[in-house]
Amino acid sequence: MKQNIYSVGQVNQYIKNMFAQDFLLERILVRGEVSNCKYHASGHIYFTLKDAVGAIACVMFAGNRRGLTFRMKEGDNVIVSGSVQVYERDGKYQLYAKQITLDGVGERYVRLEQLKRELAEMGMFAQEYKQPIPAYPRTIGIVTAPTGAAIRDIQTIAHRRNPTVQLILYPALVQGDGAAASVINGIHAMEQLGVDVMIVGRGGGSIEDLWAFNEEALARAVFDCPIPVISAVGHETDTTLIDYVADLRAPTPSAAAELAVWKLDTAQAYIDEMQFRMERQMQQQLASLRSRVQALTLRIKYASPQNQLNMRRQYITDLEERMTQRMEQLLRDARHRMQLLAQRMESGSPLRKLSAGYSLVTDEDGNVVNDFERIETGMRLTLHMLDGDVKTRVEEKQCRK
Repeated sequence: MKQNIYSVGQVNQYIKNMFAQDFLLERILVRGEVSNCKYHASGHIYFTLKDAVGAIACVMFAGNRRGLTFRMKEGDNVIVSGSVQVYERDGKYQLYAKQITLDGVGERYVRLEQLKRELAEMGMFAQEYKQPIPAYPRTIGIVTAPTGAAIRDIQTIAHRRNPTVQLILYPALVQGDGAAASVINGIHAMEQLGVDVMIVGRGGGSIEDLWAFNEEALARAVFDCPIPVISAVGHETDTTLIDYVADLRAPTPSAAAELAVWKLDTAQAYIDEMQFRMERQMQQQLASLRSRVQALTLRIKYASPQNQLNMRRQYITDLEERMTQRMEQLLRDARHRMQLLAQRMESGSPLRKLSAGYSLVTDEDGNVVNDFERIETGMRLTLHMLDGDVKTRVEEKQCRK
């Protein structure tokens, strides 16, 4: 009987399909020790997971590294969540990691992810529920351990920025059994005191040290708190559940103090600037009001009966002056015309001609004789001279033509 012959690729493809159909291998948690850990320039992480009896090749692609909260190194005991698949080209199977946690928190981490999804679906991470941090708080509540770097850093930075702000500390347990309940009690105590803003957190530590801040009860207490809450847990790379529900997340306790405490000198400079602007605006408004008052005063003064009467009097006075000036001008013009007429009359006056040696000749009837042809011999004539009249008779007449 002839047997079927398969290619290498067909065999690898068949095995890959077998792995893909196995539900257990699609979602699996594997515990082991890290060895041959290499961070590739592409962002992928290649490592081997081993225990006393075996080893398995593993890879975490760059797109899944957001699920890694620490830097893996040789010898770390971890729990890897992912799927086992066949790399068809080489015919090798390996574990494709999606999440990696340090051993001891694996199960809790899975529960945490489930809780995180539930709270997100309830809207507890939504931005619209975040309260604004007051710009100028007078009292700041701090819920943290009474000793350690966190409270010292907050006190140092707060005093440097503004020594007038009052810090109220609630000494809480921040790790171990009862830590979550202690922090919750601190939050309620600060609510009773009515502080303006609250800082809840602690300094850095391992994920086990910070685990109290992943408790559901504490997350709900932070979300329900009527006072704005700043979470400040661990270092910048540490993220806990209360960071998502708090009104503001600070990467460190020191950063929380920077965010909560306003700088006194900056505020003073702002106040000085506002005072300068207000004074300038007041001066401008006063100047504008003065101008309006002056304008209204002038209008009132102009519209007053006394002013109207004065204006009428002035108008009549102006008319009188104009009439006087006009009459004087008319008189001057009349005098001038009379002078001209007098001069013309004087130039044509008979007396003026008589004074020059001329005489006026009239006949017996008193008619002026100025035509030579009218004069006859024996005719009686009167010669009117300047000083008197002369009676004469024409004896002879001679024509000069």
